[in-house]
Amino acid sequence: MRYTEFTIEGRNAVLEAFRSKKTVDKLFVLERCQDAPVRTIIKEAKKADTVIHYVDKERLDKMSKTGHHQGVIAYTAAYEYAQVEDILVAAKEKNEPPFLFVLDEIEDPHNLGAIIRTANLAGAHGVIIPKRRAVGLTSTVAKTSAGAINYTPVAKVTNISKTIDELKEQGLWFVCADMDGTQMYSLDLKGPIALVIGNEGSGVSRLVKEKCDFVASIPMRGNIDSLNASVAAGVLAYEIVRQRIN
Repeated sequence: MRYTEFTIEGRNAVLEAFRSKKTVDKLFVLERCQDAPVRTIIKEAKKADTVIHYVDKERLDKMSKTGHHQGVIAYTAAYEYAQVEDILVAAKEKNEPPFLFVLDEIEDPHNLGAIIRTANLAGAHGVIIPKRRAVGLTSTVAKTSAGAINYTPVAKVTNISKTIDELKEQGLWFVCADMDGTQMYSLDLKGPIALVIGNEGSGVSRLVKEKCDFVASIPMRGNIDSLNASVAAGVLAYEIVRQRIN
């Protein structure tokens, strides 16, 4: 299901977005604003487990496209999120071992869109992203995915580490990309597997890296030491594809 709105401004419009069960990724509220309508919006946001940011008027004014934000701006998802279970069901329906992408705080919408596109072309069954400190399914992500967002489910979870633990109980193995890992060609990446890609600047977080079964490095022959996150995702994904078809 596609959502037509992305930015919603004004108290009535934002409240209606929550009450109509739209997926609101982030809510921006004028700091120290505590009147009844705003308190009601905040209450609805907490019920929906939406990330809330309290910001000053200057920032809201800069974010506003209408000039009439009334102290609240909401960012809704351009597309509806799936559940992690939906991704596993998709693999089961295809009679294939699950192949997932898990993204640890990817912030650039162009990277997220490109990774979703790669996930689709590599035959992955879905993508998992965190609720906080990461970009959601924005219109830029949708455009950059070149249509892949219509076919590859994306699930948003509160805690990546907890989700990894839950998926391990269902038989998945986890491989993350890191310069200090074992060269990817030396790893057995067949079977039910999830590819973990880290933040553009800091990489995979320590806690998430510790939960991975494999740490894979990509051979580097040039003068710089790292690949763009979406490019690294593509390189590792296709090593997984190679092993799955051999």
